[in-house]
Amino acid sequence: DKVEFKKIDVDNNNELAAKFTVHAIPTLVIEKDGAVFKRYTGVTRANVLESDLNAALK
Repeated sequence: DKVEFKKIDVDNNNELAAKFTVHAIPTLVIEKDGAVFKRYTGVTRANVLESDLNAALK
């Protein structure tokens, strides 16, 4: 399966920040099939990210 990571400067991409409801930095959004699968704001543990990425790939 394919995983794609993108880093967005929300100060220069207000429309994209609004689309993904980014109110704080850092925000991480995992999408699956064009919809938000998981959203994290602030520090997130690596094991949580790994588990959720694996779930998104299934």
